[in-house]
Amino acid sequence: MPKLLPGIISSIDILEGDGGVGTIKKFNFTNAVKECSYVKDRVEVMDEENRIFTYSIVEGGILGLKVKSYIAEVSFTSTNEGGCLAKLKIQYESMSHRNDLLSEEDIKNIKKGFLAMVKVVDAFLLANPSSYV
Repeated sequence: MPKLLPGIISSIDILEGDGGVGTIKKFNFTNAVKECSYVKDRVEVMDEENRIFTYSIVEGGILGLKVKSYIAEVSFTSTNEGGCLAKLKIQYESMSHRNDLLSEEDIKNIKKGFLAMVKVVDAFLLANPSSYV
């Protein structure tokens, strides 16, 4: 990812695990990310057959700033046109006892980051089909 998004991600460190369920990674961000310098996430589900990947934020990012907990599910489904539909579903617990929702700006930024990452990875894999595992 640092090679694909060098203006956003400076490095990724695997802190625990082998990339599968239970793996904890630390994404270190460049100065382009204003709110935080890093985020640590844990792989919760990796279902290759159904193309579903779930992760939780365990430290950094918006955790502790805007949310108490954050779990994201990413799924990919084939389309009739031969393409792929990527979906992102987020569950989070608000920092406030009033259960305030994330702002429209926060949601926009999460969607924008997800979409940018999917597009960059898609372009890379199309240009480098031997990279598929």
